[in-house]
Order: sequence, then C-alpha cells, then structure tokens
Amino acid sequence: MTRTRKRRGEQLMVPRAEFDSYYGRPIIHAPSWAARDIAGYFFLGGLAGAGSVLAAGAHLTGRPSTATAMKVSSLAAVSLSAAALVHDLGRPDRFANMLRVFKPTSPMSMGSWLLSAYGPAAGAAALSAATSRLPKTGAAATAVAAVLGPALASYTAVLAADTAVPAWHGAHRELPYLFTASATAAAAGMALVLAPTRESGPARCAAVLAAAAENAVTRAAERRLGMVAETWREGRAGTLLRSARFLTVAGAATAALAGSRSRSRAAAVAGGLALLGGSVCTRFGVFAAGIASAEDPKYTVVPQRKGT
Repeated sequence: MTRTRKRRGEQLMVPRAEFDSYYGRPIIHAPSWAARDIAGYFFLGGLAGAGSVLAAGAHLTGRPSTATAMKVSSLAAVSLSAAALVHDLGRPDRFANMLRVFKPTSPMSMGSWLLSAYGPAAGAAALSAATSRLPKTGAAATAVAAVLGPALASYTAVLAADTAVPAWHGAHRELPYLFTASATAAAAGMALVLAPTRESGPARCAAVLAAAAENAVTRAAERRLGMVAETWREGRAGTLLRSARFLTVAGAATAALAGSRSRSRAAAVAGGLALLGGSVCTRFGVFAAGIASAEDPKYTVVPQRKGT
C-alpha cells in the first residue's frame, strides 16, 4: 500500500516524449499519383459504374431515352477513366502488364481485370442502344455492365484504403460506401442532364438517397478518423469537401423540387450539374486529404501511439 502511494506521488523527472520525426520529414511516402489523373480516374470510374446500374433500370422500366443516354455516357466515362489511368502510369503497356497476374488479394490487380471486363460490356451496350441493332446482345451487355458497375464504383476506395495513408486507411470501412454514394449522385446528375424530364423519376430518387447517404457516411468516417479528420476539414481538402456537401445537397433538392412541382427542364439540368460537381469535389477532396495526412508526420505517429 505504501509503495503504491509513493508511486502515485512520484513526479516525472523529464517531460513526456512528444511525437517527432527526423527533421520533421514525413514518415511515410505520399503517393506519387497525380491528382488530375487519379482523382479523375476515381470520379470517372464511379460515374461509369453507377451509370450502368441506372441504365439497366431504365432499360427494364421502359425509359429508352434515359437508358441510351446513360449507356453512352458510361462508355465515355470509362474510356476517359482508362485514359487517365494510363496517363498516370506513363505508358500503355504498363496497364497491359498488370493483366499478366490475377491476384484476388490485390486491389490493383482486381481493379485492372474489372476495368478490362467492364469496358467491353459497356461498349457493346452503348453501341447496341445507339444503333438499335442486336437488341438481345445489347440487353445482355447491359446486364453484365450493371452487375460489374457497383464494384467499379467502389473498388478505387479499397485501392486507396489499402495504402498506409492515414486519411484513407483510417476510413477503410466507410470509404467504399462514400465512393459508392458519390458515384450514385454523379450518375443521377448525368441522367438529369441528358434524359427527358418525364423519365427522370428514378434519377431524382437516386439523387436524394445518394445525398443523404454521402452526408451520413462522411460524418461516420470523420468520427472514426479522430484527429486525422483534421485533414478532411482543413486546407484544400476541407474546401473541396465542404463544396461537395453543398453542391450535392443543393443538387438533390433542386432535382426533387423540379420533378415534384414544375417539371422544369432547366432546374433538372442545374440540379444534375450540381450533383456532378459535388461528386468531383468529393473525389478530389478525399485525394487531397490523403496527401496532406501523408506529408504531416503527426498523423502517422500520434494515432499509432494512441493505439488507433
């Protein structure tokens, strides 16, 4: 008992150690990915994948204009997405080299195969819809693209979270849901911009649900990240993610009101553009937060010392 009391009364002779790194240098290497290429790849892949799901729904429910518009836009998005990835890799043959290995435990390997399988399906679906030829083949391709679409929309989040970057890895549970919600908002926005207002009911519903889901998942991710969530709220990332929330909520509200009241084409387009802009800001904001967390050593050291 006496020993316990004595220990409790002891005072530290030296100050507690604080986190530090060698001359304040980053402890981990920040990803060498270019923001324009990889954040753009994240956005475009999500738009394509979620767009294929909306296209399949429109195809099944007798909304031909929406189905065609979304099939063509998904093909364009995945083509630009692949181009952005190849540009970041530096040479086209590097993408082909990734297909030499099939490794289920590697997000990069599985993503390469997923992109290679989705692209031809999206292309066949779009070509059939645009030319009105081979309808059965087009329907089958539409179904394949819709099945692969959710994986395409979310796998980039798994790819980012599989790194040591604190702002991405710390939110590994929420990030796939965030990317999926953001992709759904973007696809709904594209449908509102391209499709007739009379066929926009499902897109409006998807926009409202996606906006609510994205807001809820973002808050959950920030709670899990703890102090690392500072990188989601401050600097360039904070500006982008605040803009994303504003644009997404405003776009969903505008789309809902445009459909339920005036059925205004201009309002639907404005809401759709806001949803697309919000999705872009989400992807670039999350990317910027990851880079900021990798460059500041405290976001690596402090959570590890706290056991988070």
